[in-house]
Amino acid sequence: MLEIDFEKENKAIAHEYKELLRISYQTLTLEDKKLIRKAFDVAVDAHKDQRRKSGEAYIFHPIAVAKIVASEIGLGATAIAAALMHDVVEDTPIAIEDIERMFNPKVAQLVDGLTKISKVQKEMNVSMQAENFRKMILTLNDDVRVIFIKIADRLHNMQTMDSMEGSKQIKLASETLYIYAPLAHRLGLYKIKNKLEDLGLKYTEPEAYNEILGKIKETKEEQDAYIADISEVLAKGLDSEGIDYIIKGRPKSIYSIRRKMQAQGVSFDEVFDKFALRIIYKSPPNEEKFIAWKIYSIVTDHYRPSPSRLRDWISSPKSTGYEALHITVMGHKGRWVEVQVRSERMDEIAEKGYAAHYKYKNGETEESGLDSWLNLLKEALENSETNAVDFVEDFKLNLYSKEIYVFTPKGEIKSLPKGATSLDFAFSIHSEIGIRTRGTRVNGKLVPLNYELKSGDQIEVITSQYQKPTINWLDYVTTSRAKNKIKNVLNENTKKIAEEGKEILTRKLKHLKIILNETVVNELVNFFKLKTSLDLFYRAGVGAIENQRLKEYATQKSNTFINFFKNKIKRSPNTAIENIHKQVLSSNFDMLVFGADQDKLDYKLSTCCHPIPGDIVFGFITINEGIKVHKKDCPNAISLQSNYAYRIIPAKWIDSSQQEFKAILDITGMDTIGLTNKLTKVISDNMNVNIQSISLSGDAGIFTGQVSVIVQNNIILKKLIDNIKKIDGIDKVRREYKN
Repeated sequence: MLEIDFEKENKAIAHEYKELLRISYQTLTLEDKKLIRKAFDVAVDAHKDQRRKSGEAYIFHPIAVAKIVASEIGLGATAIAAALMHDVVEDTPIAIEDIERMFNPKVAQLVDGLTKISKVQKEMNVSMQAENFRKMILTLNDDVRVIFIKIADRLHNMQTMDSMEGSKQIKLASETLYIYAPLAHRLGLYKIKNKLEDLGLKYTEPEAYNEILGKIKETKEEQDAYIADISEVLAKGLDSEGIDYIIKGRPKSIYSIRRKMQAQGVSFDEVFDKFALRIIYKSPPNEEKFIAWKIYSIVTDHYRPSPSRLRDWISSPKSTGYEALHITVMGHKGRWVEVQVRSERMDEIAEKGYAAHYKYKNGETEESGLDSWLNLLKEALENSETNAVDFVEDFKLNLYSKEIYVFTPKGEIKSLPKGATSLDFAFSIHSEIGIRTRGTRVNGKLVPLNYELKSGDQIEVITSQYQKPTINWLDYVTTSRAKNKIKNVLNENTKKIAEEGKEILTRKLKHLKIILNETVVNELVNFFKLKTSLDLFYRAGVGAIENQRLKEYATQKSNTFINFFKNKIKRSPNTAIENIHKQVLSSNFDMLVFGADQDKLDYKLSTCCHPIPGDIVFGFITINEGIKVHKKDCPNAISLQSNYAYRIIPAKWIDSSQQEFKAILDITGMDTIGLTNKLTKVISDNMNVNIQSISLSGDAGIFTGQVSVIVQNNIILKKLIDNIKKIDGIDKVRREYKN
């Protein structure tokens, strides 16, 4: 056992504490320092016998979280104290009443909020992360700083995950990408968002992460030199105008490079805007806009801008409070470079989000500065009765959405998510206006309620006291605010019927010897192809669920899969022949093995990502269709691993020699004579590849095509793709993951 040098450890703890006070974004008074010291002493004493999986003293974790809260998020003494004690009530004998007695009510309230989030009862058939997240959002009614501390906690956990087992790493990383990174984005914590995304990718797709990281390191010297050249040119122009500034080079995050490679089907070398320049200037408040546009003029005097890529978030700040000018220019060597122009104040808001907001509002305290931030997220609370996964999906709708800027009839500007409709606009003004909307005019012209708005549109809402929402309105809106309000109005009568329906359903199932619980409700929702439990109970209430269909469900519930799901029965190759379903995937039943014991189980390949032998995959236990196998980088992987981690089972290929699989390739290039012949010849010349179908179409010298091939595994497929790329005129070849 490793011997611990306690003297050295105590010195390290003391050093971390001093560092915490030194790096605090807020100016700490003597009272503040006393509060933080008291919280530190309580935390050190409470955690004195605890150690993390890495072996280090547990107290290093709350100190690290407090440091993130203090410097990167920029909160004050109350939040720093709560961060130091965020695990005290959950992990030690200290009760919340003890915290209340020792500290002010605000500190106790924050610690209590953080403790409530962690104390989620573990039920097998509940999505733990979705329920956990819902509880976190519901604490908004108390204090939004709970969420900031929780984000800091998650960031430090992600930074120290190396000693965890693989499945837990993937679960936490998926949750982080699915919820915490978008939430940090929505709160204006862009720096933390980038860190969370990169760390999430590191554990969900380590191969892709390490490949991009390696290439960034390889090209760093060249990129630094390129940025230095541009900086030198711009510095001369800025100096001549007497502007006080600094220029920073900012590499694009690994996650955003990966996302761009996937979205555009390009390689690392083909991602041109892998870095940005940031010009941060000093300015009195009344000259910020003037100097920003002066810098714009200097930049565009030296480099040609892309008009379609200008982003003016100074005239119209994002709803997160972000302000900046983004100019994309053509640098030398034909490369696009993004130049971000911000004042020091704007830069602080971009880095610290909420904390910098109230700093720049005269006379506001940390508490009063919270009010505007609460309004950003409270809309999700308006429909908190839905099940946890639906709640999370609904909440996520607008977390990452891009924004458009539209005008009211009086010329006031409003921001809405990209894709918002004229009916969404009506609800954004006021719920009562939305509910009474009879029609909308955009730029003076009458338009349908589902008209998609564009930046610059001016909208007038026509209302009637007799108007009421209809079920169709849910198809006319995209924002969670509008959807929730419409659902609430529609649900007033629906809920009454649903309550009666739940009683009816309970009685009917009792006759079939089935007790209605959350598991049964989820299974019935899937069985009847519905979306929510409310839909199920409502249909039972109006008599739309037939007894015969319930009997079919009861019969299915006792089938082989459910027995597997409850008991995890292993099958040997001998008995598997009798039980396996009609879609035989391998004559030896050993194409895929599942779990630590490498069990040979029945499965289906998912149609959302079409895995083939050699792909890195995992198994997902569905409610009605047994095990479905997904690729690790499937578009749905993050959502499944985050919301349903308890249904994920490890899977790996062990034999791919006796089965063939379909793969679809999207191909683009220059339309040349004989291209189809060359293409079919290259495919035919590849061993163990058969063409199933080929479709090419040309337009003004450019062709696009889709080739469906039958292959044994992804090694053969990768070799085929490389050979197709060598054909003269071929531009891009990418594997298609859709049906």
